This record gives sequence, C-alpha cells and structure tokens, in this order.
Amino acid sequence: MDRGFFGKSSRSSGSKLPGAQINSSVFVFVILVIISVLMLLISSRDFIFGVKNTGLSLFSGIRNGIYELSSVVSRTVLSIKELTNLRKEHADLLKQLDRYHELERSNAEIYQENIRLKEQLDFSKTLKYRRIPVQISGRDPNNLFSALIINKGSYSGVSNNMTVVAWQNGTQALVGKVIQTGVLESLVMPVYDLNSLVSCRFSVSRFEGIVEGQGNSESSLIMRFVPRRARDEINIGDIVVTSGMGGIYPPGINLGRVSSINILEYETTLEVEVLPMIDFSRLEYVFVIEAENSDYDLPEYIETGIKND
Repeated sequence: MDRGFFGKSSRSSGSKLPGAQINSSVFVFVILVIISVLMLLISSRDFIFGVKNTGLSLFSGIRNGIYELSSVVSRTVLSIKELTNLRKEHADLLKQLDRYHELERSNAEIYQENIRLKEQLDFSKTLKYRRIPVQISGRDPNNLFSALIINKGSYSGVSNNMTVVAWQNGTQALVGKVIQTGVLESLVMPVYDLNSLVSCRFSVSRFEGIVEGQGNSESSLIMRFVPRRARDEINIGDIVVTSGMGGIYPPGINLGRVSSINILEYETTLEVEVLPMIDFSRLEYVFVIEAENSDYDLPEYIETGIKND
C-alpha cells in the first residue's frame, strides 16, 4: 500500500517538473532582458542628460517656488512696514496742518489786533488832553450789564470822574467816566447806565440838553430838557456832542445821533432819542482822559454826573 502510494507520488512529481523548469527559464530570461535594456539606457548619453535635465527642472521648480514664496512674504512684510510708516507720516502731517491752521488764525488775529492798535494810536495823537490807554478787562459782577472794568488804576494815574472815550469805526465817541478807582483796576460807568447824566448839545443847532441812559447798551439814550422851540431845527441823524458844562466831560466829544424826536404834551421841552455811536458789545480799547475845569455853575447832580433818585 505504501509502495503504491510512494510510487504514485513519484510519478506525479516527475510529470510536473519539466513545466516548472520552463517557467523558471522564461522568468529569468525576462529579468535579464529588462536588466539589459536598463543597462543600455543608463549607458546612453541621452538618458543621462534626460535624467539630469529632469532633476534640474524639478529642483529649479522647487527653488523658484521657494523664491516666489519668500518674495511674497518679504513684499508683504515690507508693505505692512511701509503702511505703518505712511500712517505715522499721515498723522504727523495732520498735526502739522493743524499747527499751520492755528498759526494762520493767530496771524490773522494779530493782524487785526495791530490794525485796531494802530487806529487807537493814531487817535491818541489827536487828543489834546492827558490820556491813558487802557483795555476793557471785564464787567462789574454786581452790575453785569452796565459797569465796565478797565485794567489800570491809581498806579497808572487814573482817578475818579475822569472821562473815558474810544475810537471805533473811524469815529471818536464818549464811553463814560471813571466812578471807582483801585490800584490796578478801575470801574467805569458807561453813558447807557441808568445813573449816567451827560450835558450835551446838538452839533448843528447848538441847543442843549441832558442825556440819560436807560440801563441797556442796546437801547437808545434819552436827551431831555431840550427847548420846544428847537423842534424845527433838529433833524433825524443830527450828531449830539458833549457841551463841556460841569467840567467832567470835555466839550465836543461825539455821543450819538438823533434817532427819534418826541413832543410831549403839556411840556415845554422835547424828548429826543439818541443812538450811541459806540457799539459797546465790540468795545476793547479805550482812553481815559483828564478833562479841563469849567467855570460853569451847574447843579450838583449834573456836575457829578450821577442822578440820585
């Protein structure tokens, strides 16, 4: 039994051996052919150059890609840096422009200030009285809409009852008078004050009267005690000037212009409204002058310029 088995096995192995040898030979032959072809290709110059060019192309592409990437990153960083610098320069230029605008405004203000000061200087040369140039520095807090504060006092030669005048829009006009003097500041009662009384006359007809204030710089002054017969000789727009009566205000100083003439019934005098020549809302610089003494003998309330109710 074993014999038959082994015998059969031997026959089976012997029948398959020639086919296996043929397959092995074919496989070896194919491998050798492939190796030969590869050896021929490798030994060929064109193949070497092709491989070389392929490598160069590959590495060149990688190198160019890295270069382009680094260039993009570099340009981006430089752009960010330049943008930051531009923003800083823009901010600096804006600040510089603001400073130039401030300088321009300051120059314009200085120019206008020089014009006003030159006008005041030219006006002061025409005054024949002792004059003290001063500036309006404020208003009396106890009488906000009337009394003015000037920046000079007794130390500069200012004293009570001195006349205050101004030059505005090419015209000399009366502002008021000093009523209280400190060492470095003084208080001025303007002509529109309720307690102000100024002896005046019409510059053309020469009729006289007393001008009173109404307590408001925007309101007209009232000229009282004008003779009724003066009605035909007074016209709207006539100039009213100080008469010099009483020795407080020098004569001939402009006060205002006639804006209205009222005939009072059962009265022997006229009531004339006078519009001040001074715009008190724009008043900055004034002159304190010392009036000459007068020999006129007037009632006390006219000489002091203050009306006691």
